[in-house]
Amino acid sequence: MSPLLSTDKVATNPTLAVLGFKRQIVYHLHFWSFIAVAPLVLVQWNHGNYLLSALLVLFCTNALLVIALLRYRNVYFLKGRLFPLLAVICAAYSTTINGHAGLYWAYPAATALFFLLPLREATTCNIFFVTVMAVVSFLKFPEADFWRITFSLGLTCLFAMIFAWLVGRLQGELTRLATTDPLTGCLNRSQLADILNSQIQMRERYERVSSLILLDLDYFKSINDQWGHLAGDQVLAELAIRTRRRLRESDQLFRIGGEEFMLVLPETRQRDAETLAQELLTSISAHPFGDDIRITASASVAEVAKGETWSVWLNRADQSLYQAKSQGRNQVVSAPRTADASGSPDDGGAELIAET
Repeated sequence: MSPLLSTDKVATNPTLAVLGFKRQIVYHLHFWSFIAVAPLVLVQWNHGNYLLSALLVLFCTNALLVIALLRYRNVYFLKGRLFPLLAVICAAYSTTINGHAGLYWAYPAATALFFLLPLREATTCNIFFVTVMAVVSFLKFPEADFWRITFSLGLTCLFAMIFAWLVGRLQGELTRLATTDPLTGCLNRSQLADILNSQIQMRERYERVSSLILLDLDYFKSINDQWGHLAGDQVLAELAIRTRRRLRESDQLFRIGGEEFMLVLPETRQRDAETLAQELLTSISAHPFGDDIRITASASVAEVAKGETWSVWLNRADQSLYQAKSQGRNQVVSAPRTADASGSPDDGGAELIAET
């Protein structure tokens, strides 16, 4: 994904959208840093500050490498770790030889670190940055200036850290809200294709099989009609809680329709998925929900076949679920095993997602 990719193109995947915004920040910070610092190379050279000019050339070279690799290779060069190192060295040395003229560059550099590095790394780098600049200021300026510089730079870093922390929490919360179902807390369809594709890649590259279970409550409309929609919501929420208790940490639970759920089971053979599906159906039918609401469910199981797309895989499970419904409900039907799939796109899975 290009760092300049419009967020509209990745809006269907909230995780990719956040990643796209982060890479755009990295891209633009390095771009404008290059624009601001490049002229200073000649300025310092003309003033006879050849070492500082060379350091600024390294800073600009790093910025160009980050920009180019993000733009054409989608790679974050050294994960931005050269920026803080060169920023500290350049700012400290420039302040030593140029006085206040060099000090002014420390403030934007310190702030930028919180948008280029993980919060913990940025905080550590800024503590070191402020310490170095405090030592330089103590040796270079009067005591009154030393205290002003140390506290103003420290407060700038503190405010930037708080802002970056809050933005990070906001991004995490928005991603959670965009990727989960508010009623049950299950994942929603925005993540479905990516997660199924990741399991297919594990199958293709490492021969690690995965299975999925489609679970659909039987005659769920009658619950809403008899007990009301609030009772129906309580059934769905409790069903999600019961199901999670039976899952491993690596398993993932989706709500893909009104009363339809999907379980993605990494490194699970079809026979093991069948056992789990039968246990879930037994638990649903044996233990009432809420105010003695009794209900059953139907399920289908499908193990991913080599060469098939996520939509084909999901469509096979959907066809088996339809079979379980037509055969009387309250049962598990497994999708026929296929030795090799054609791998050609199939719209069945996409239609299922659209309809549910």
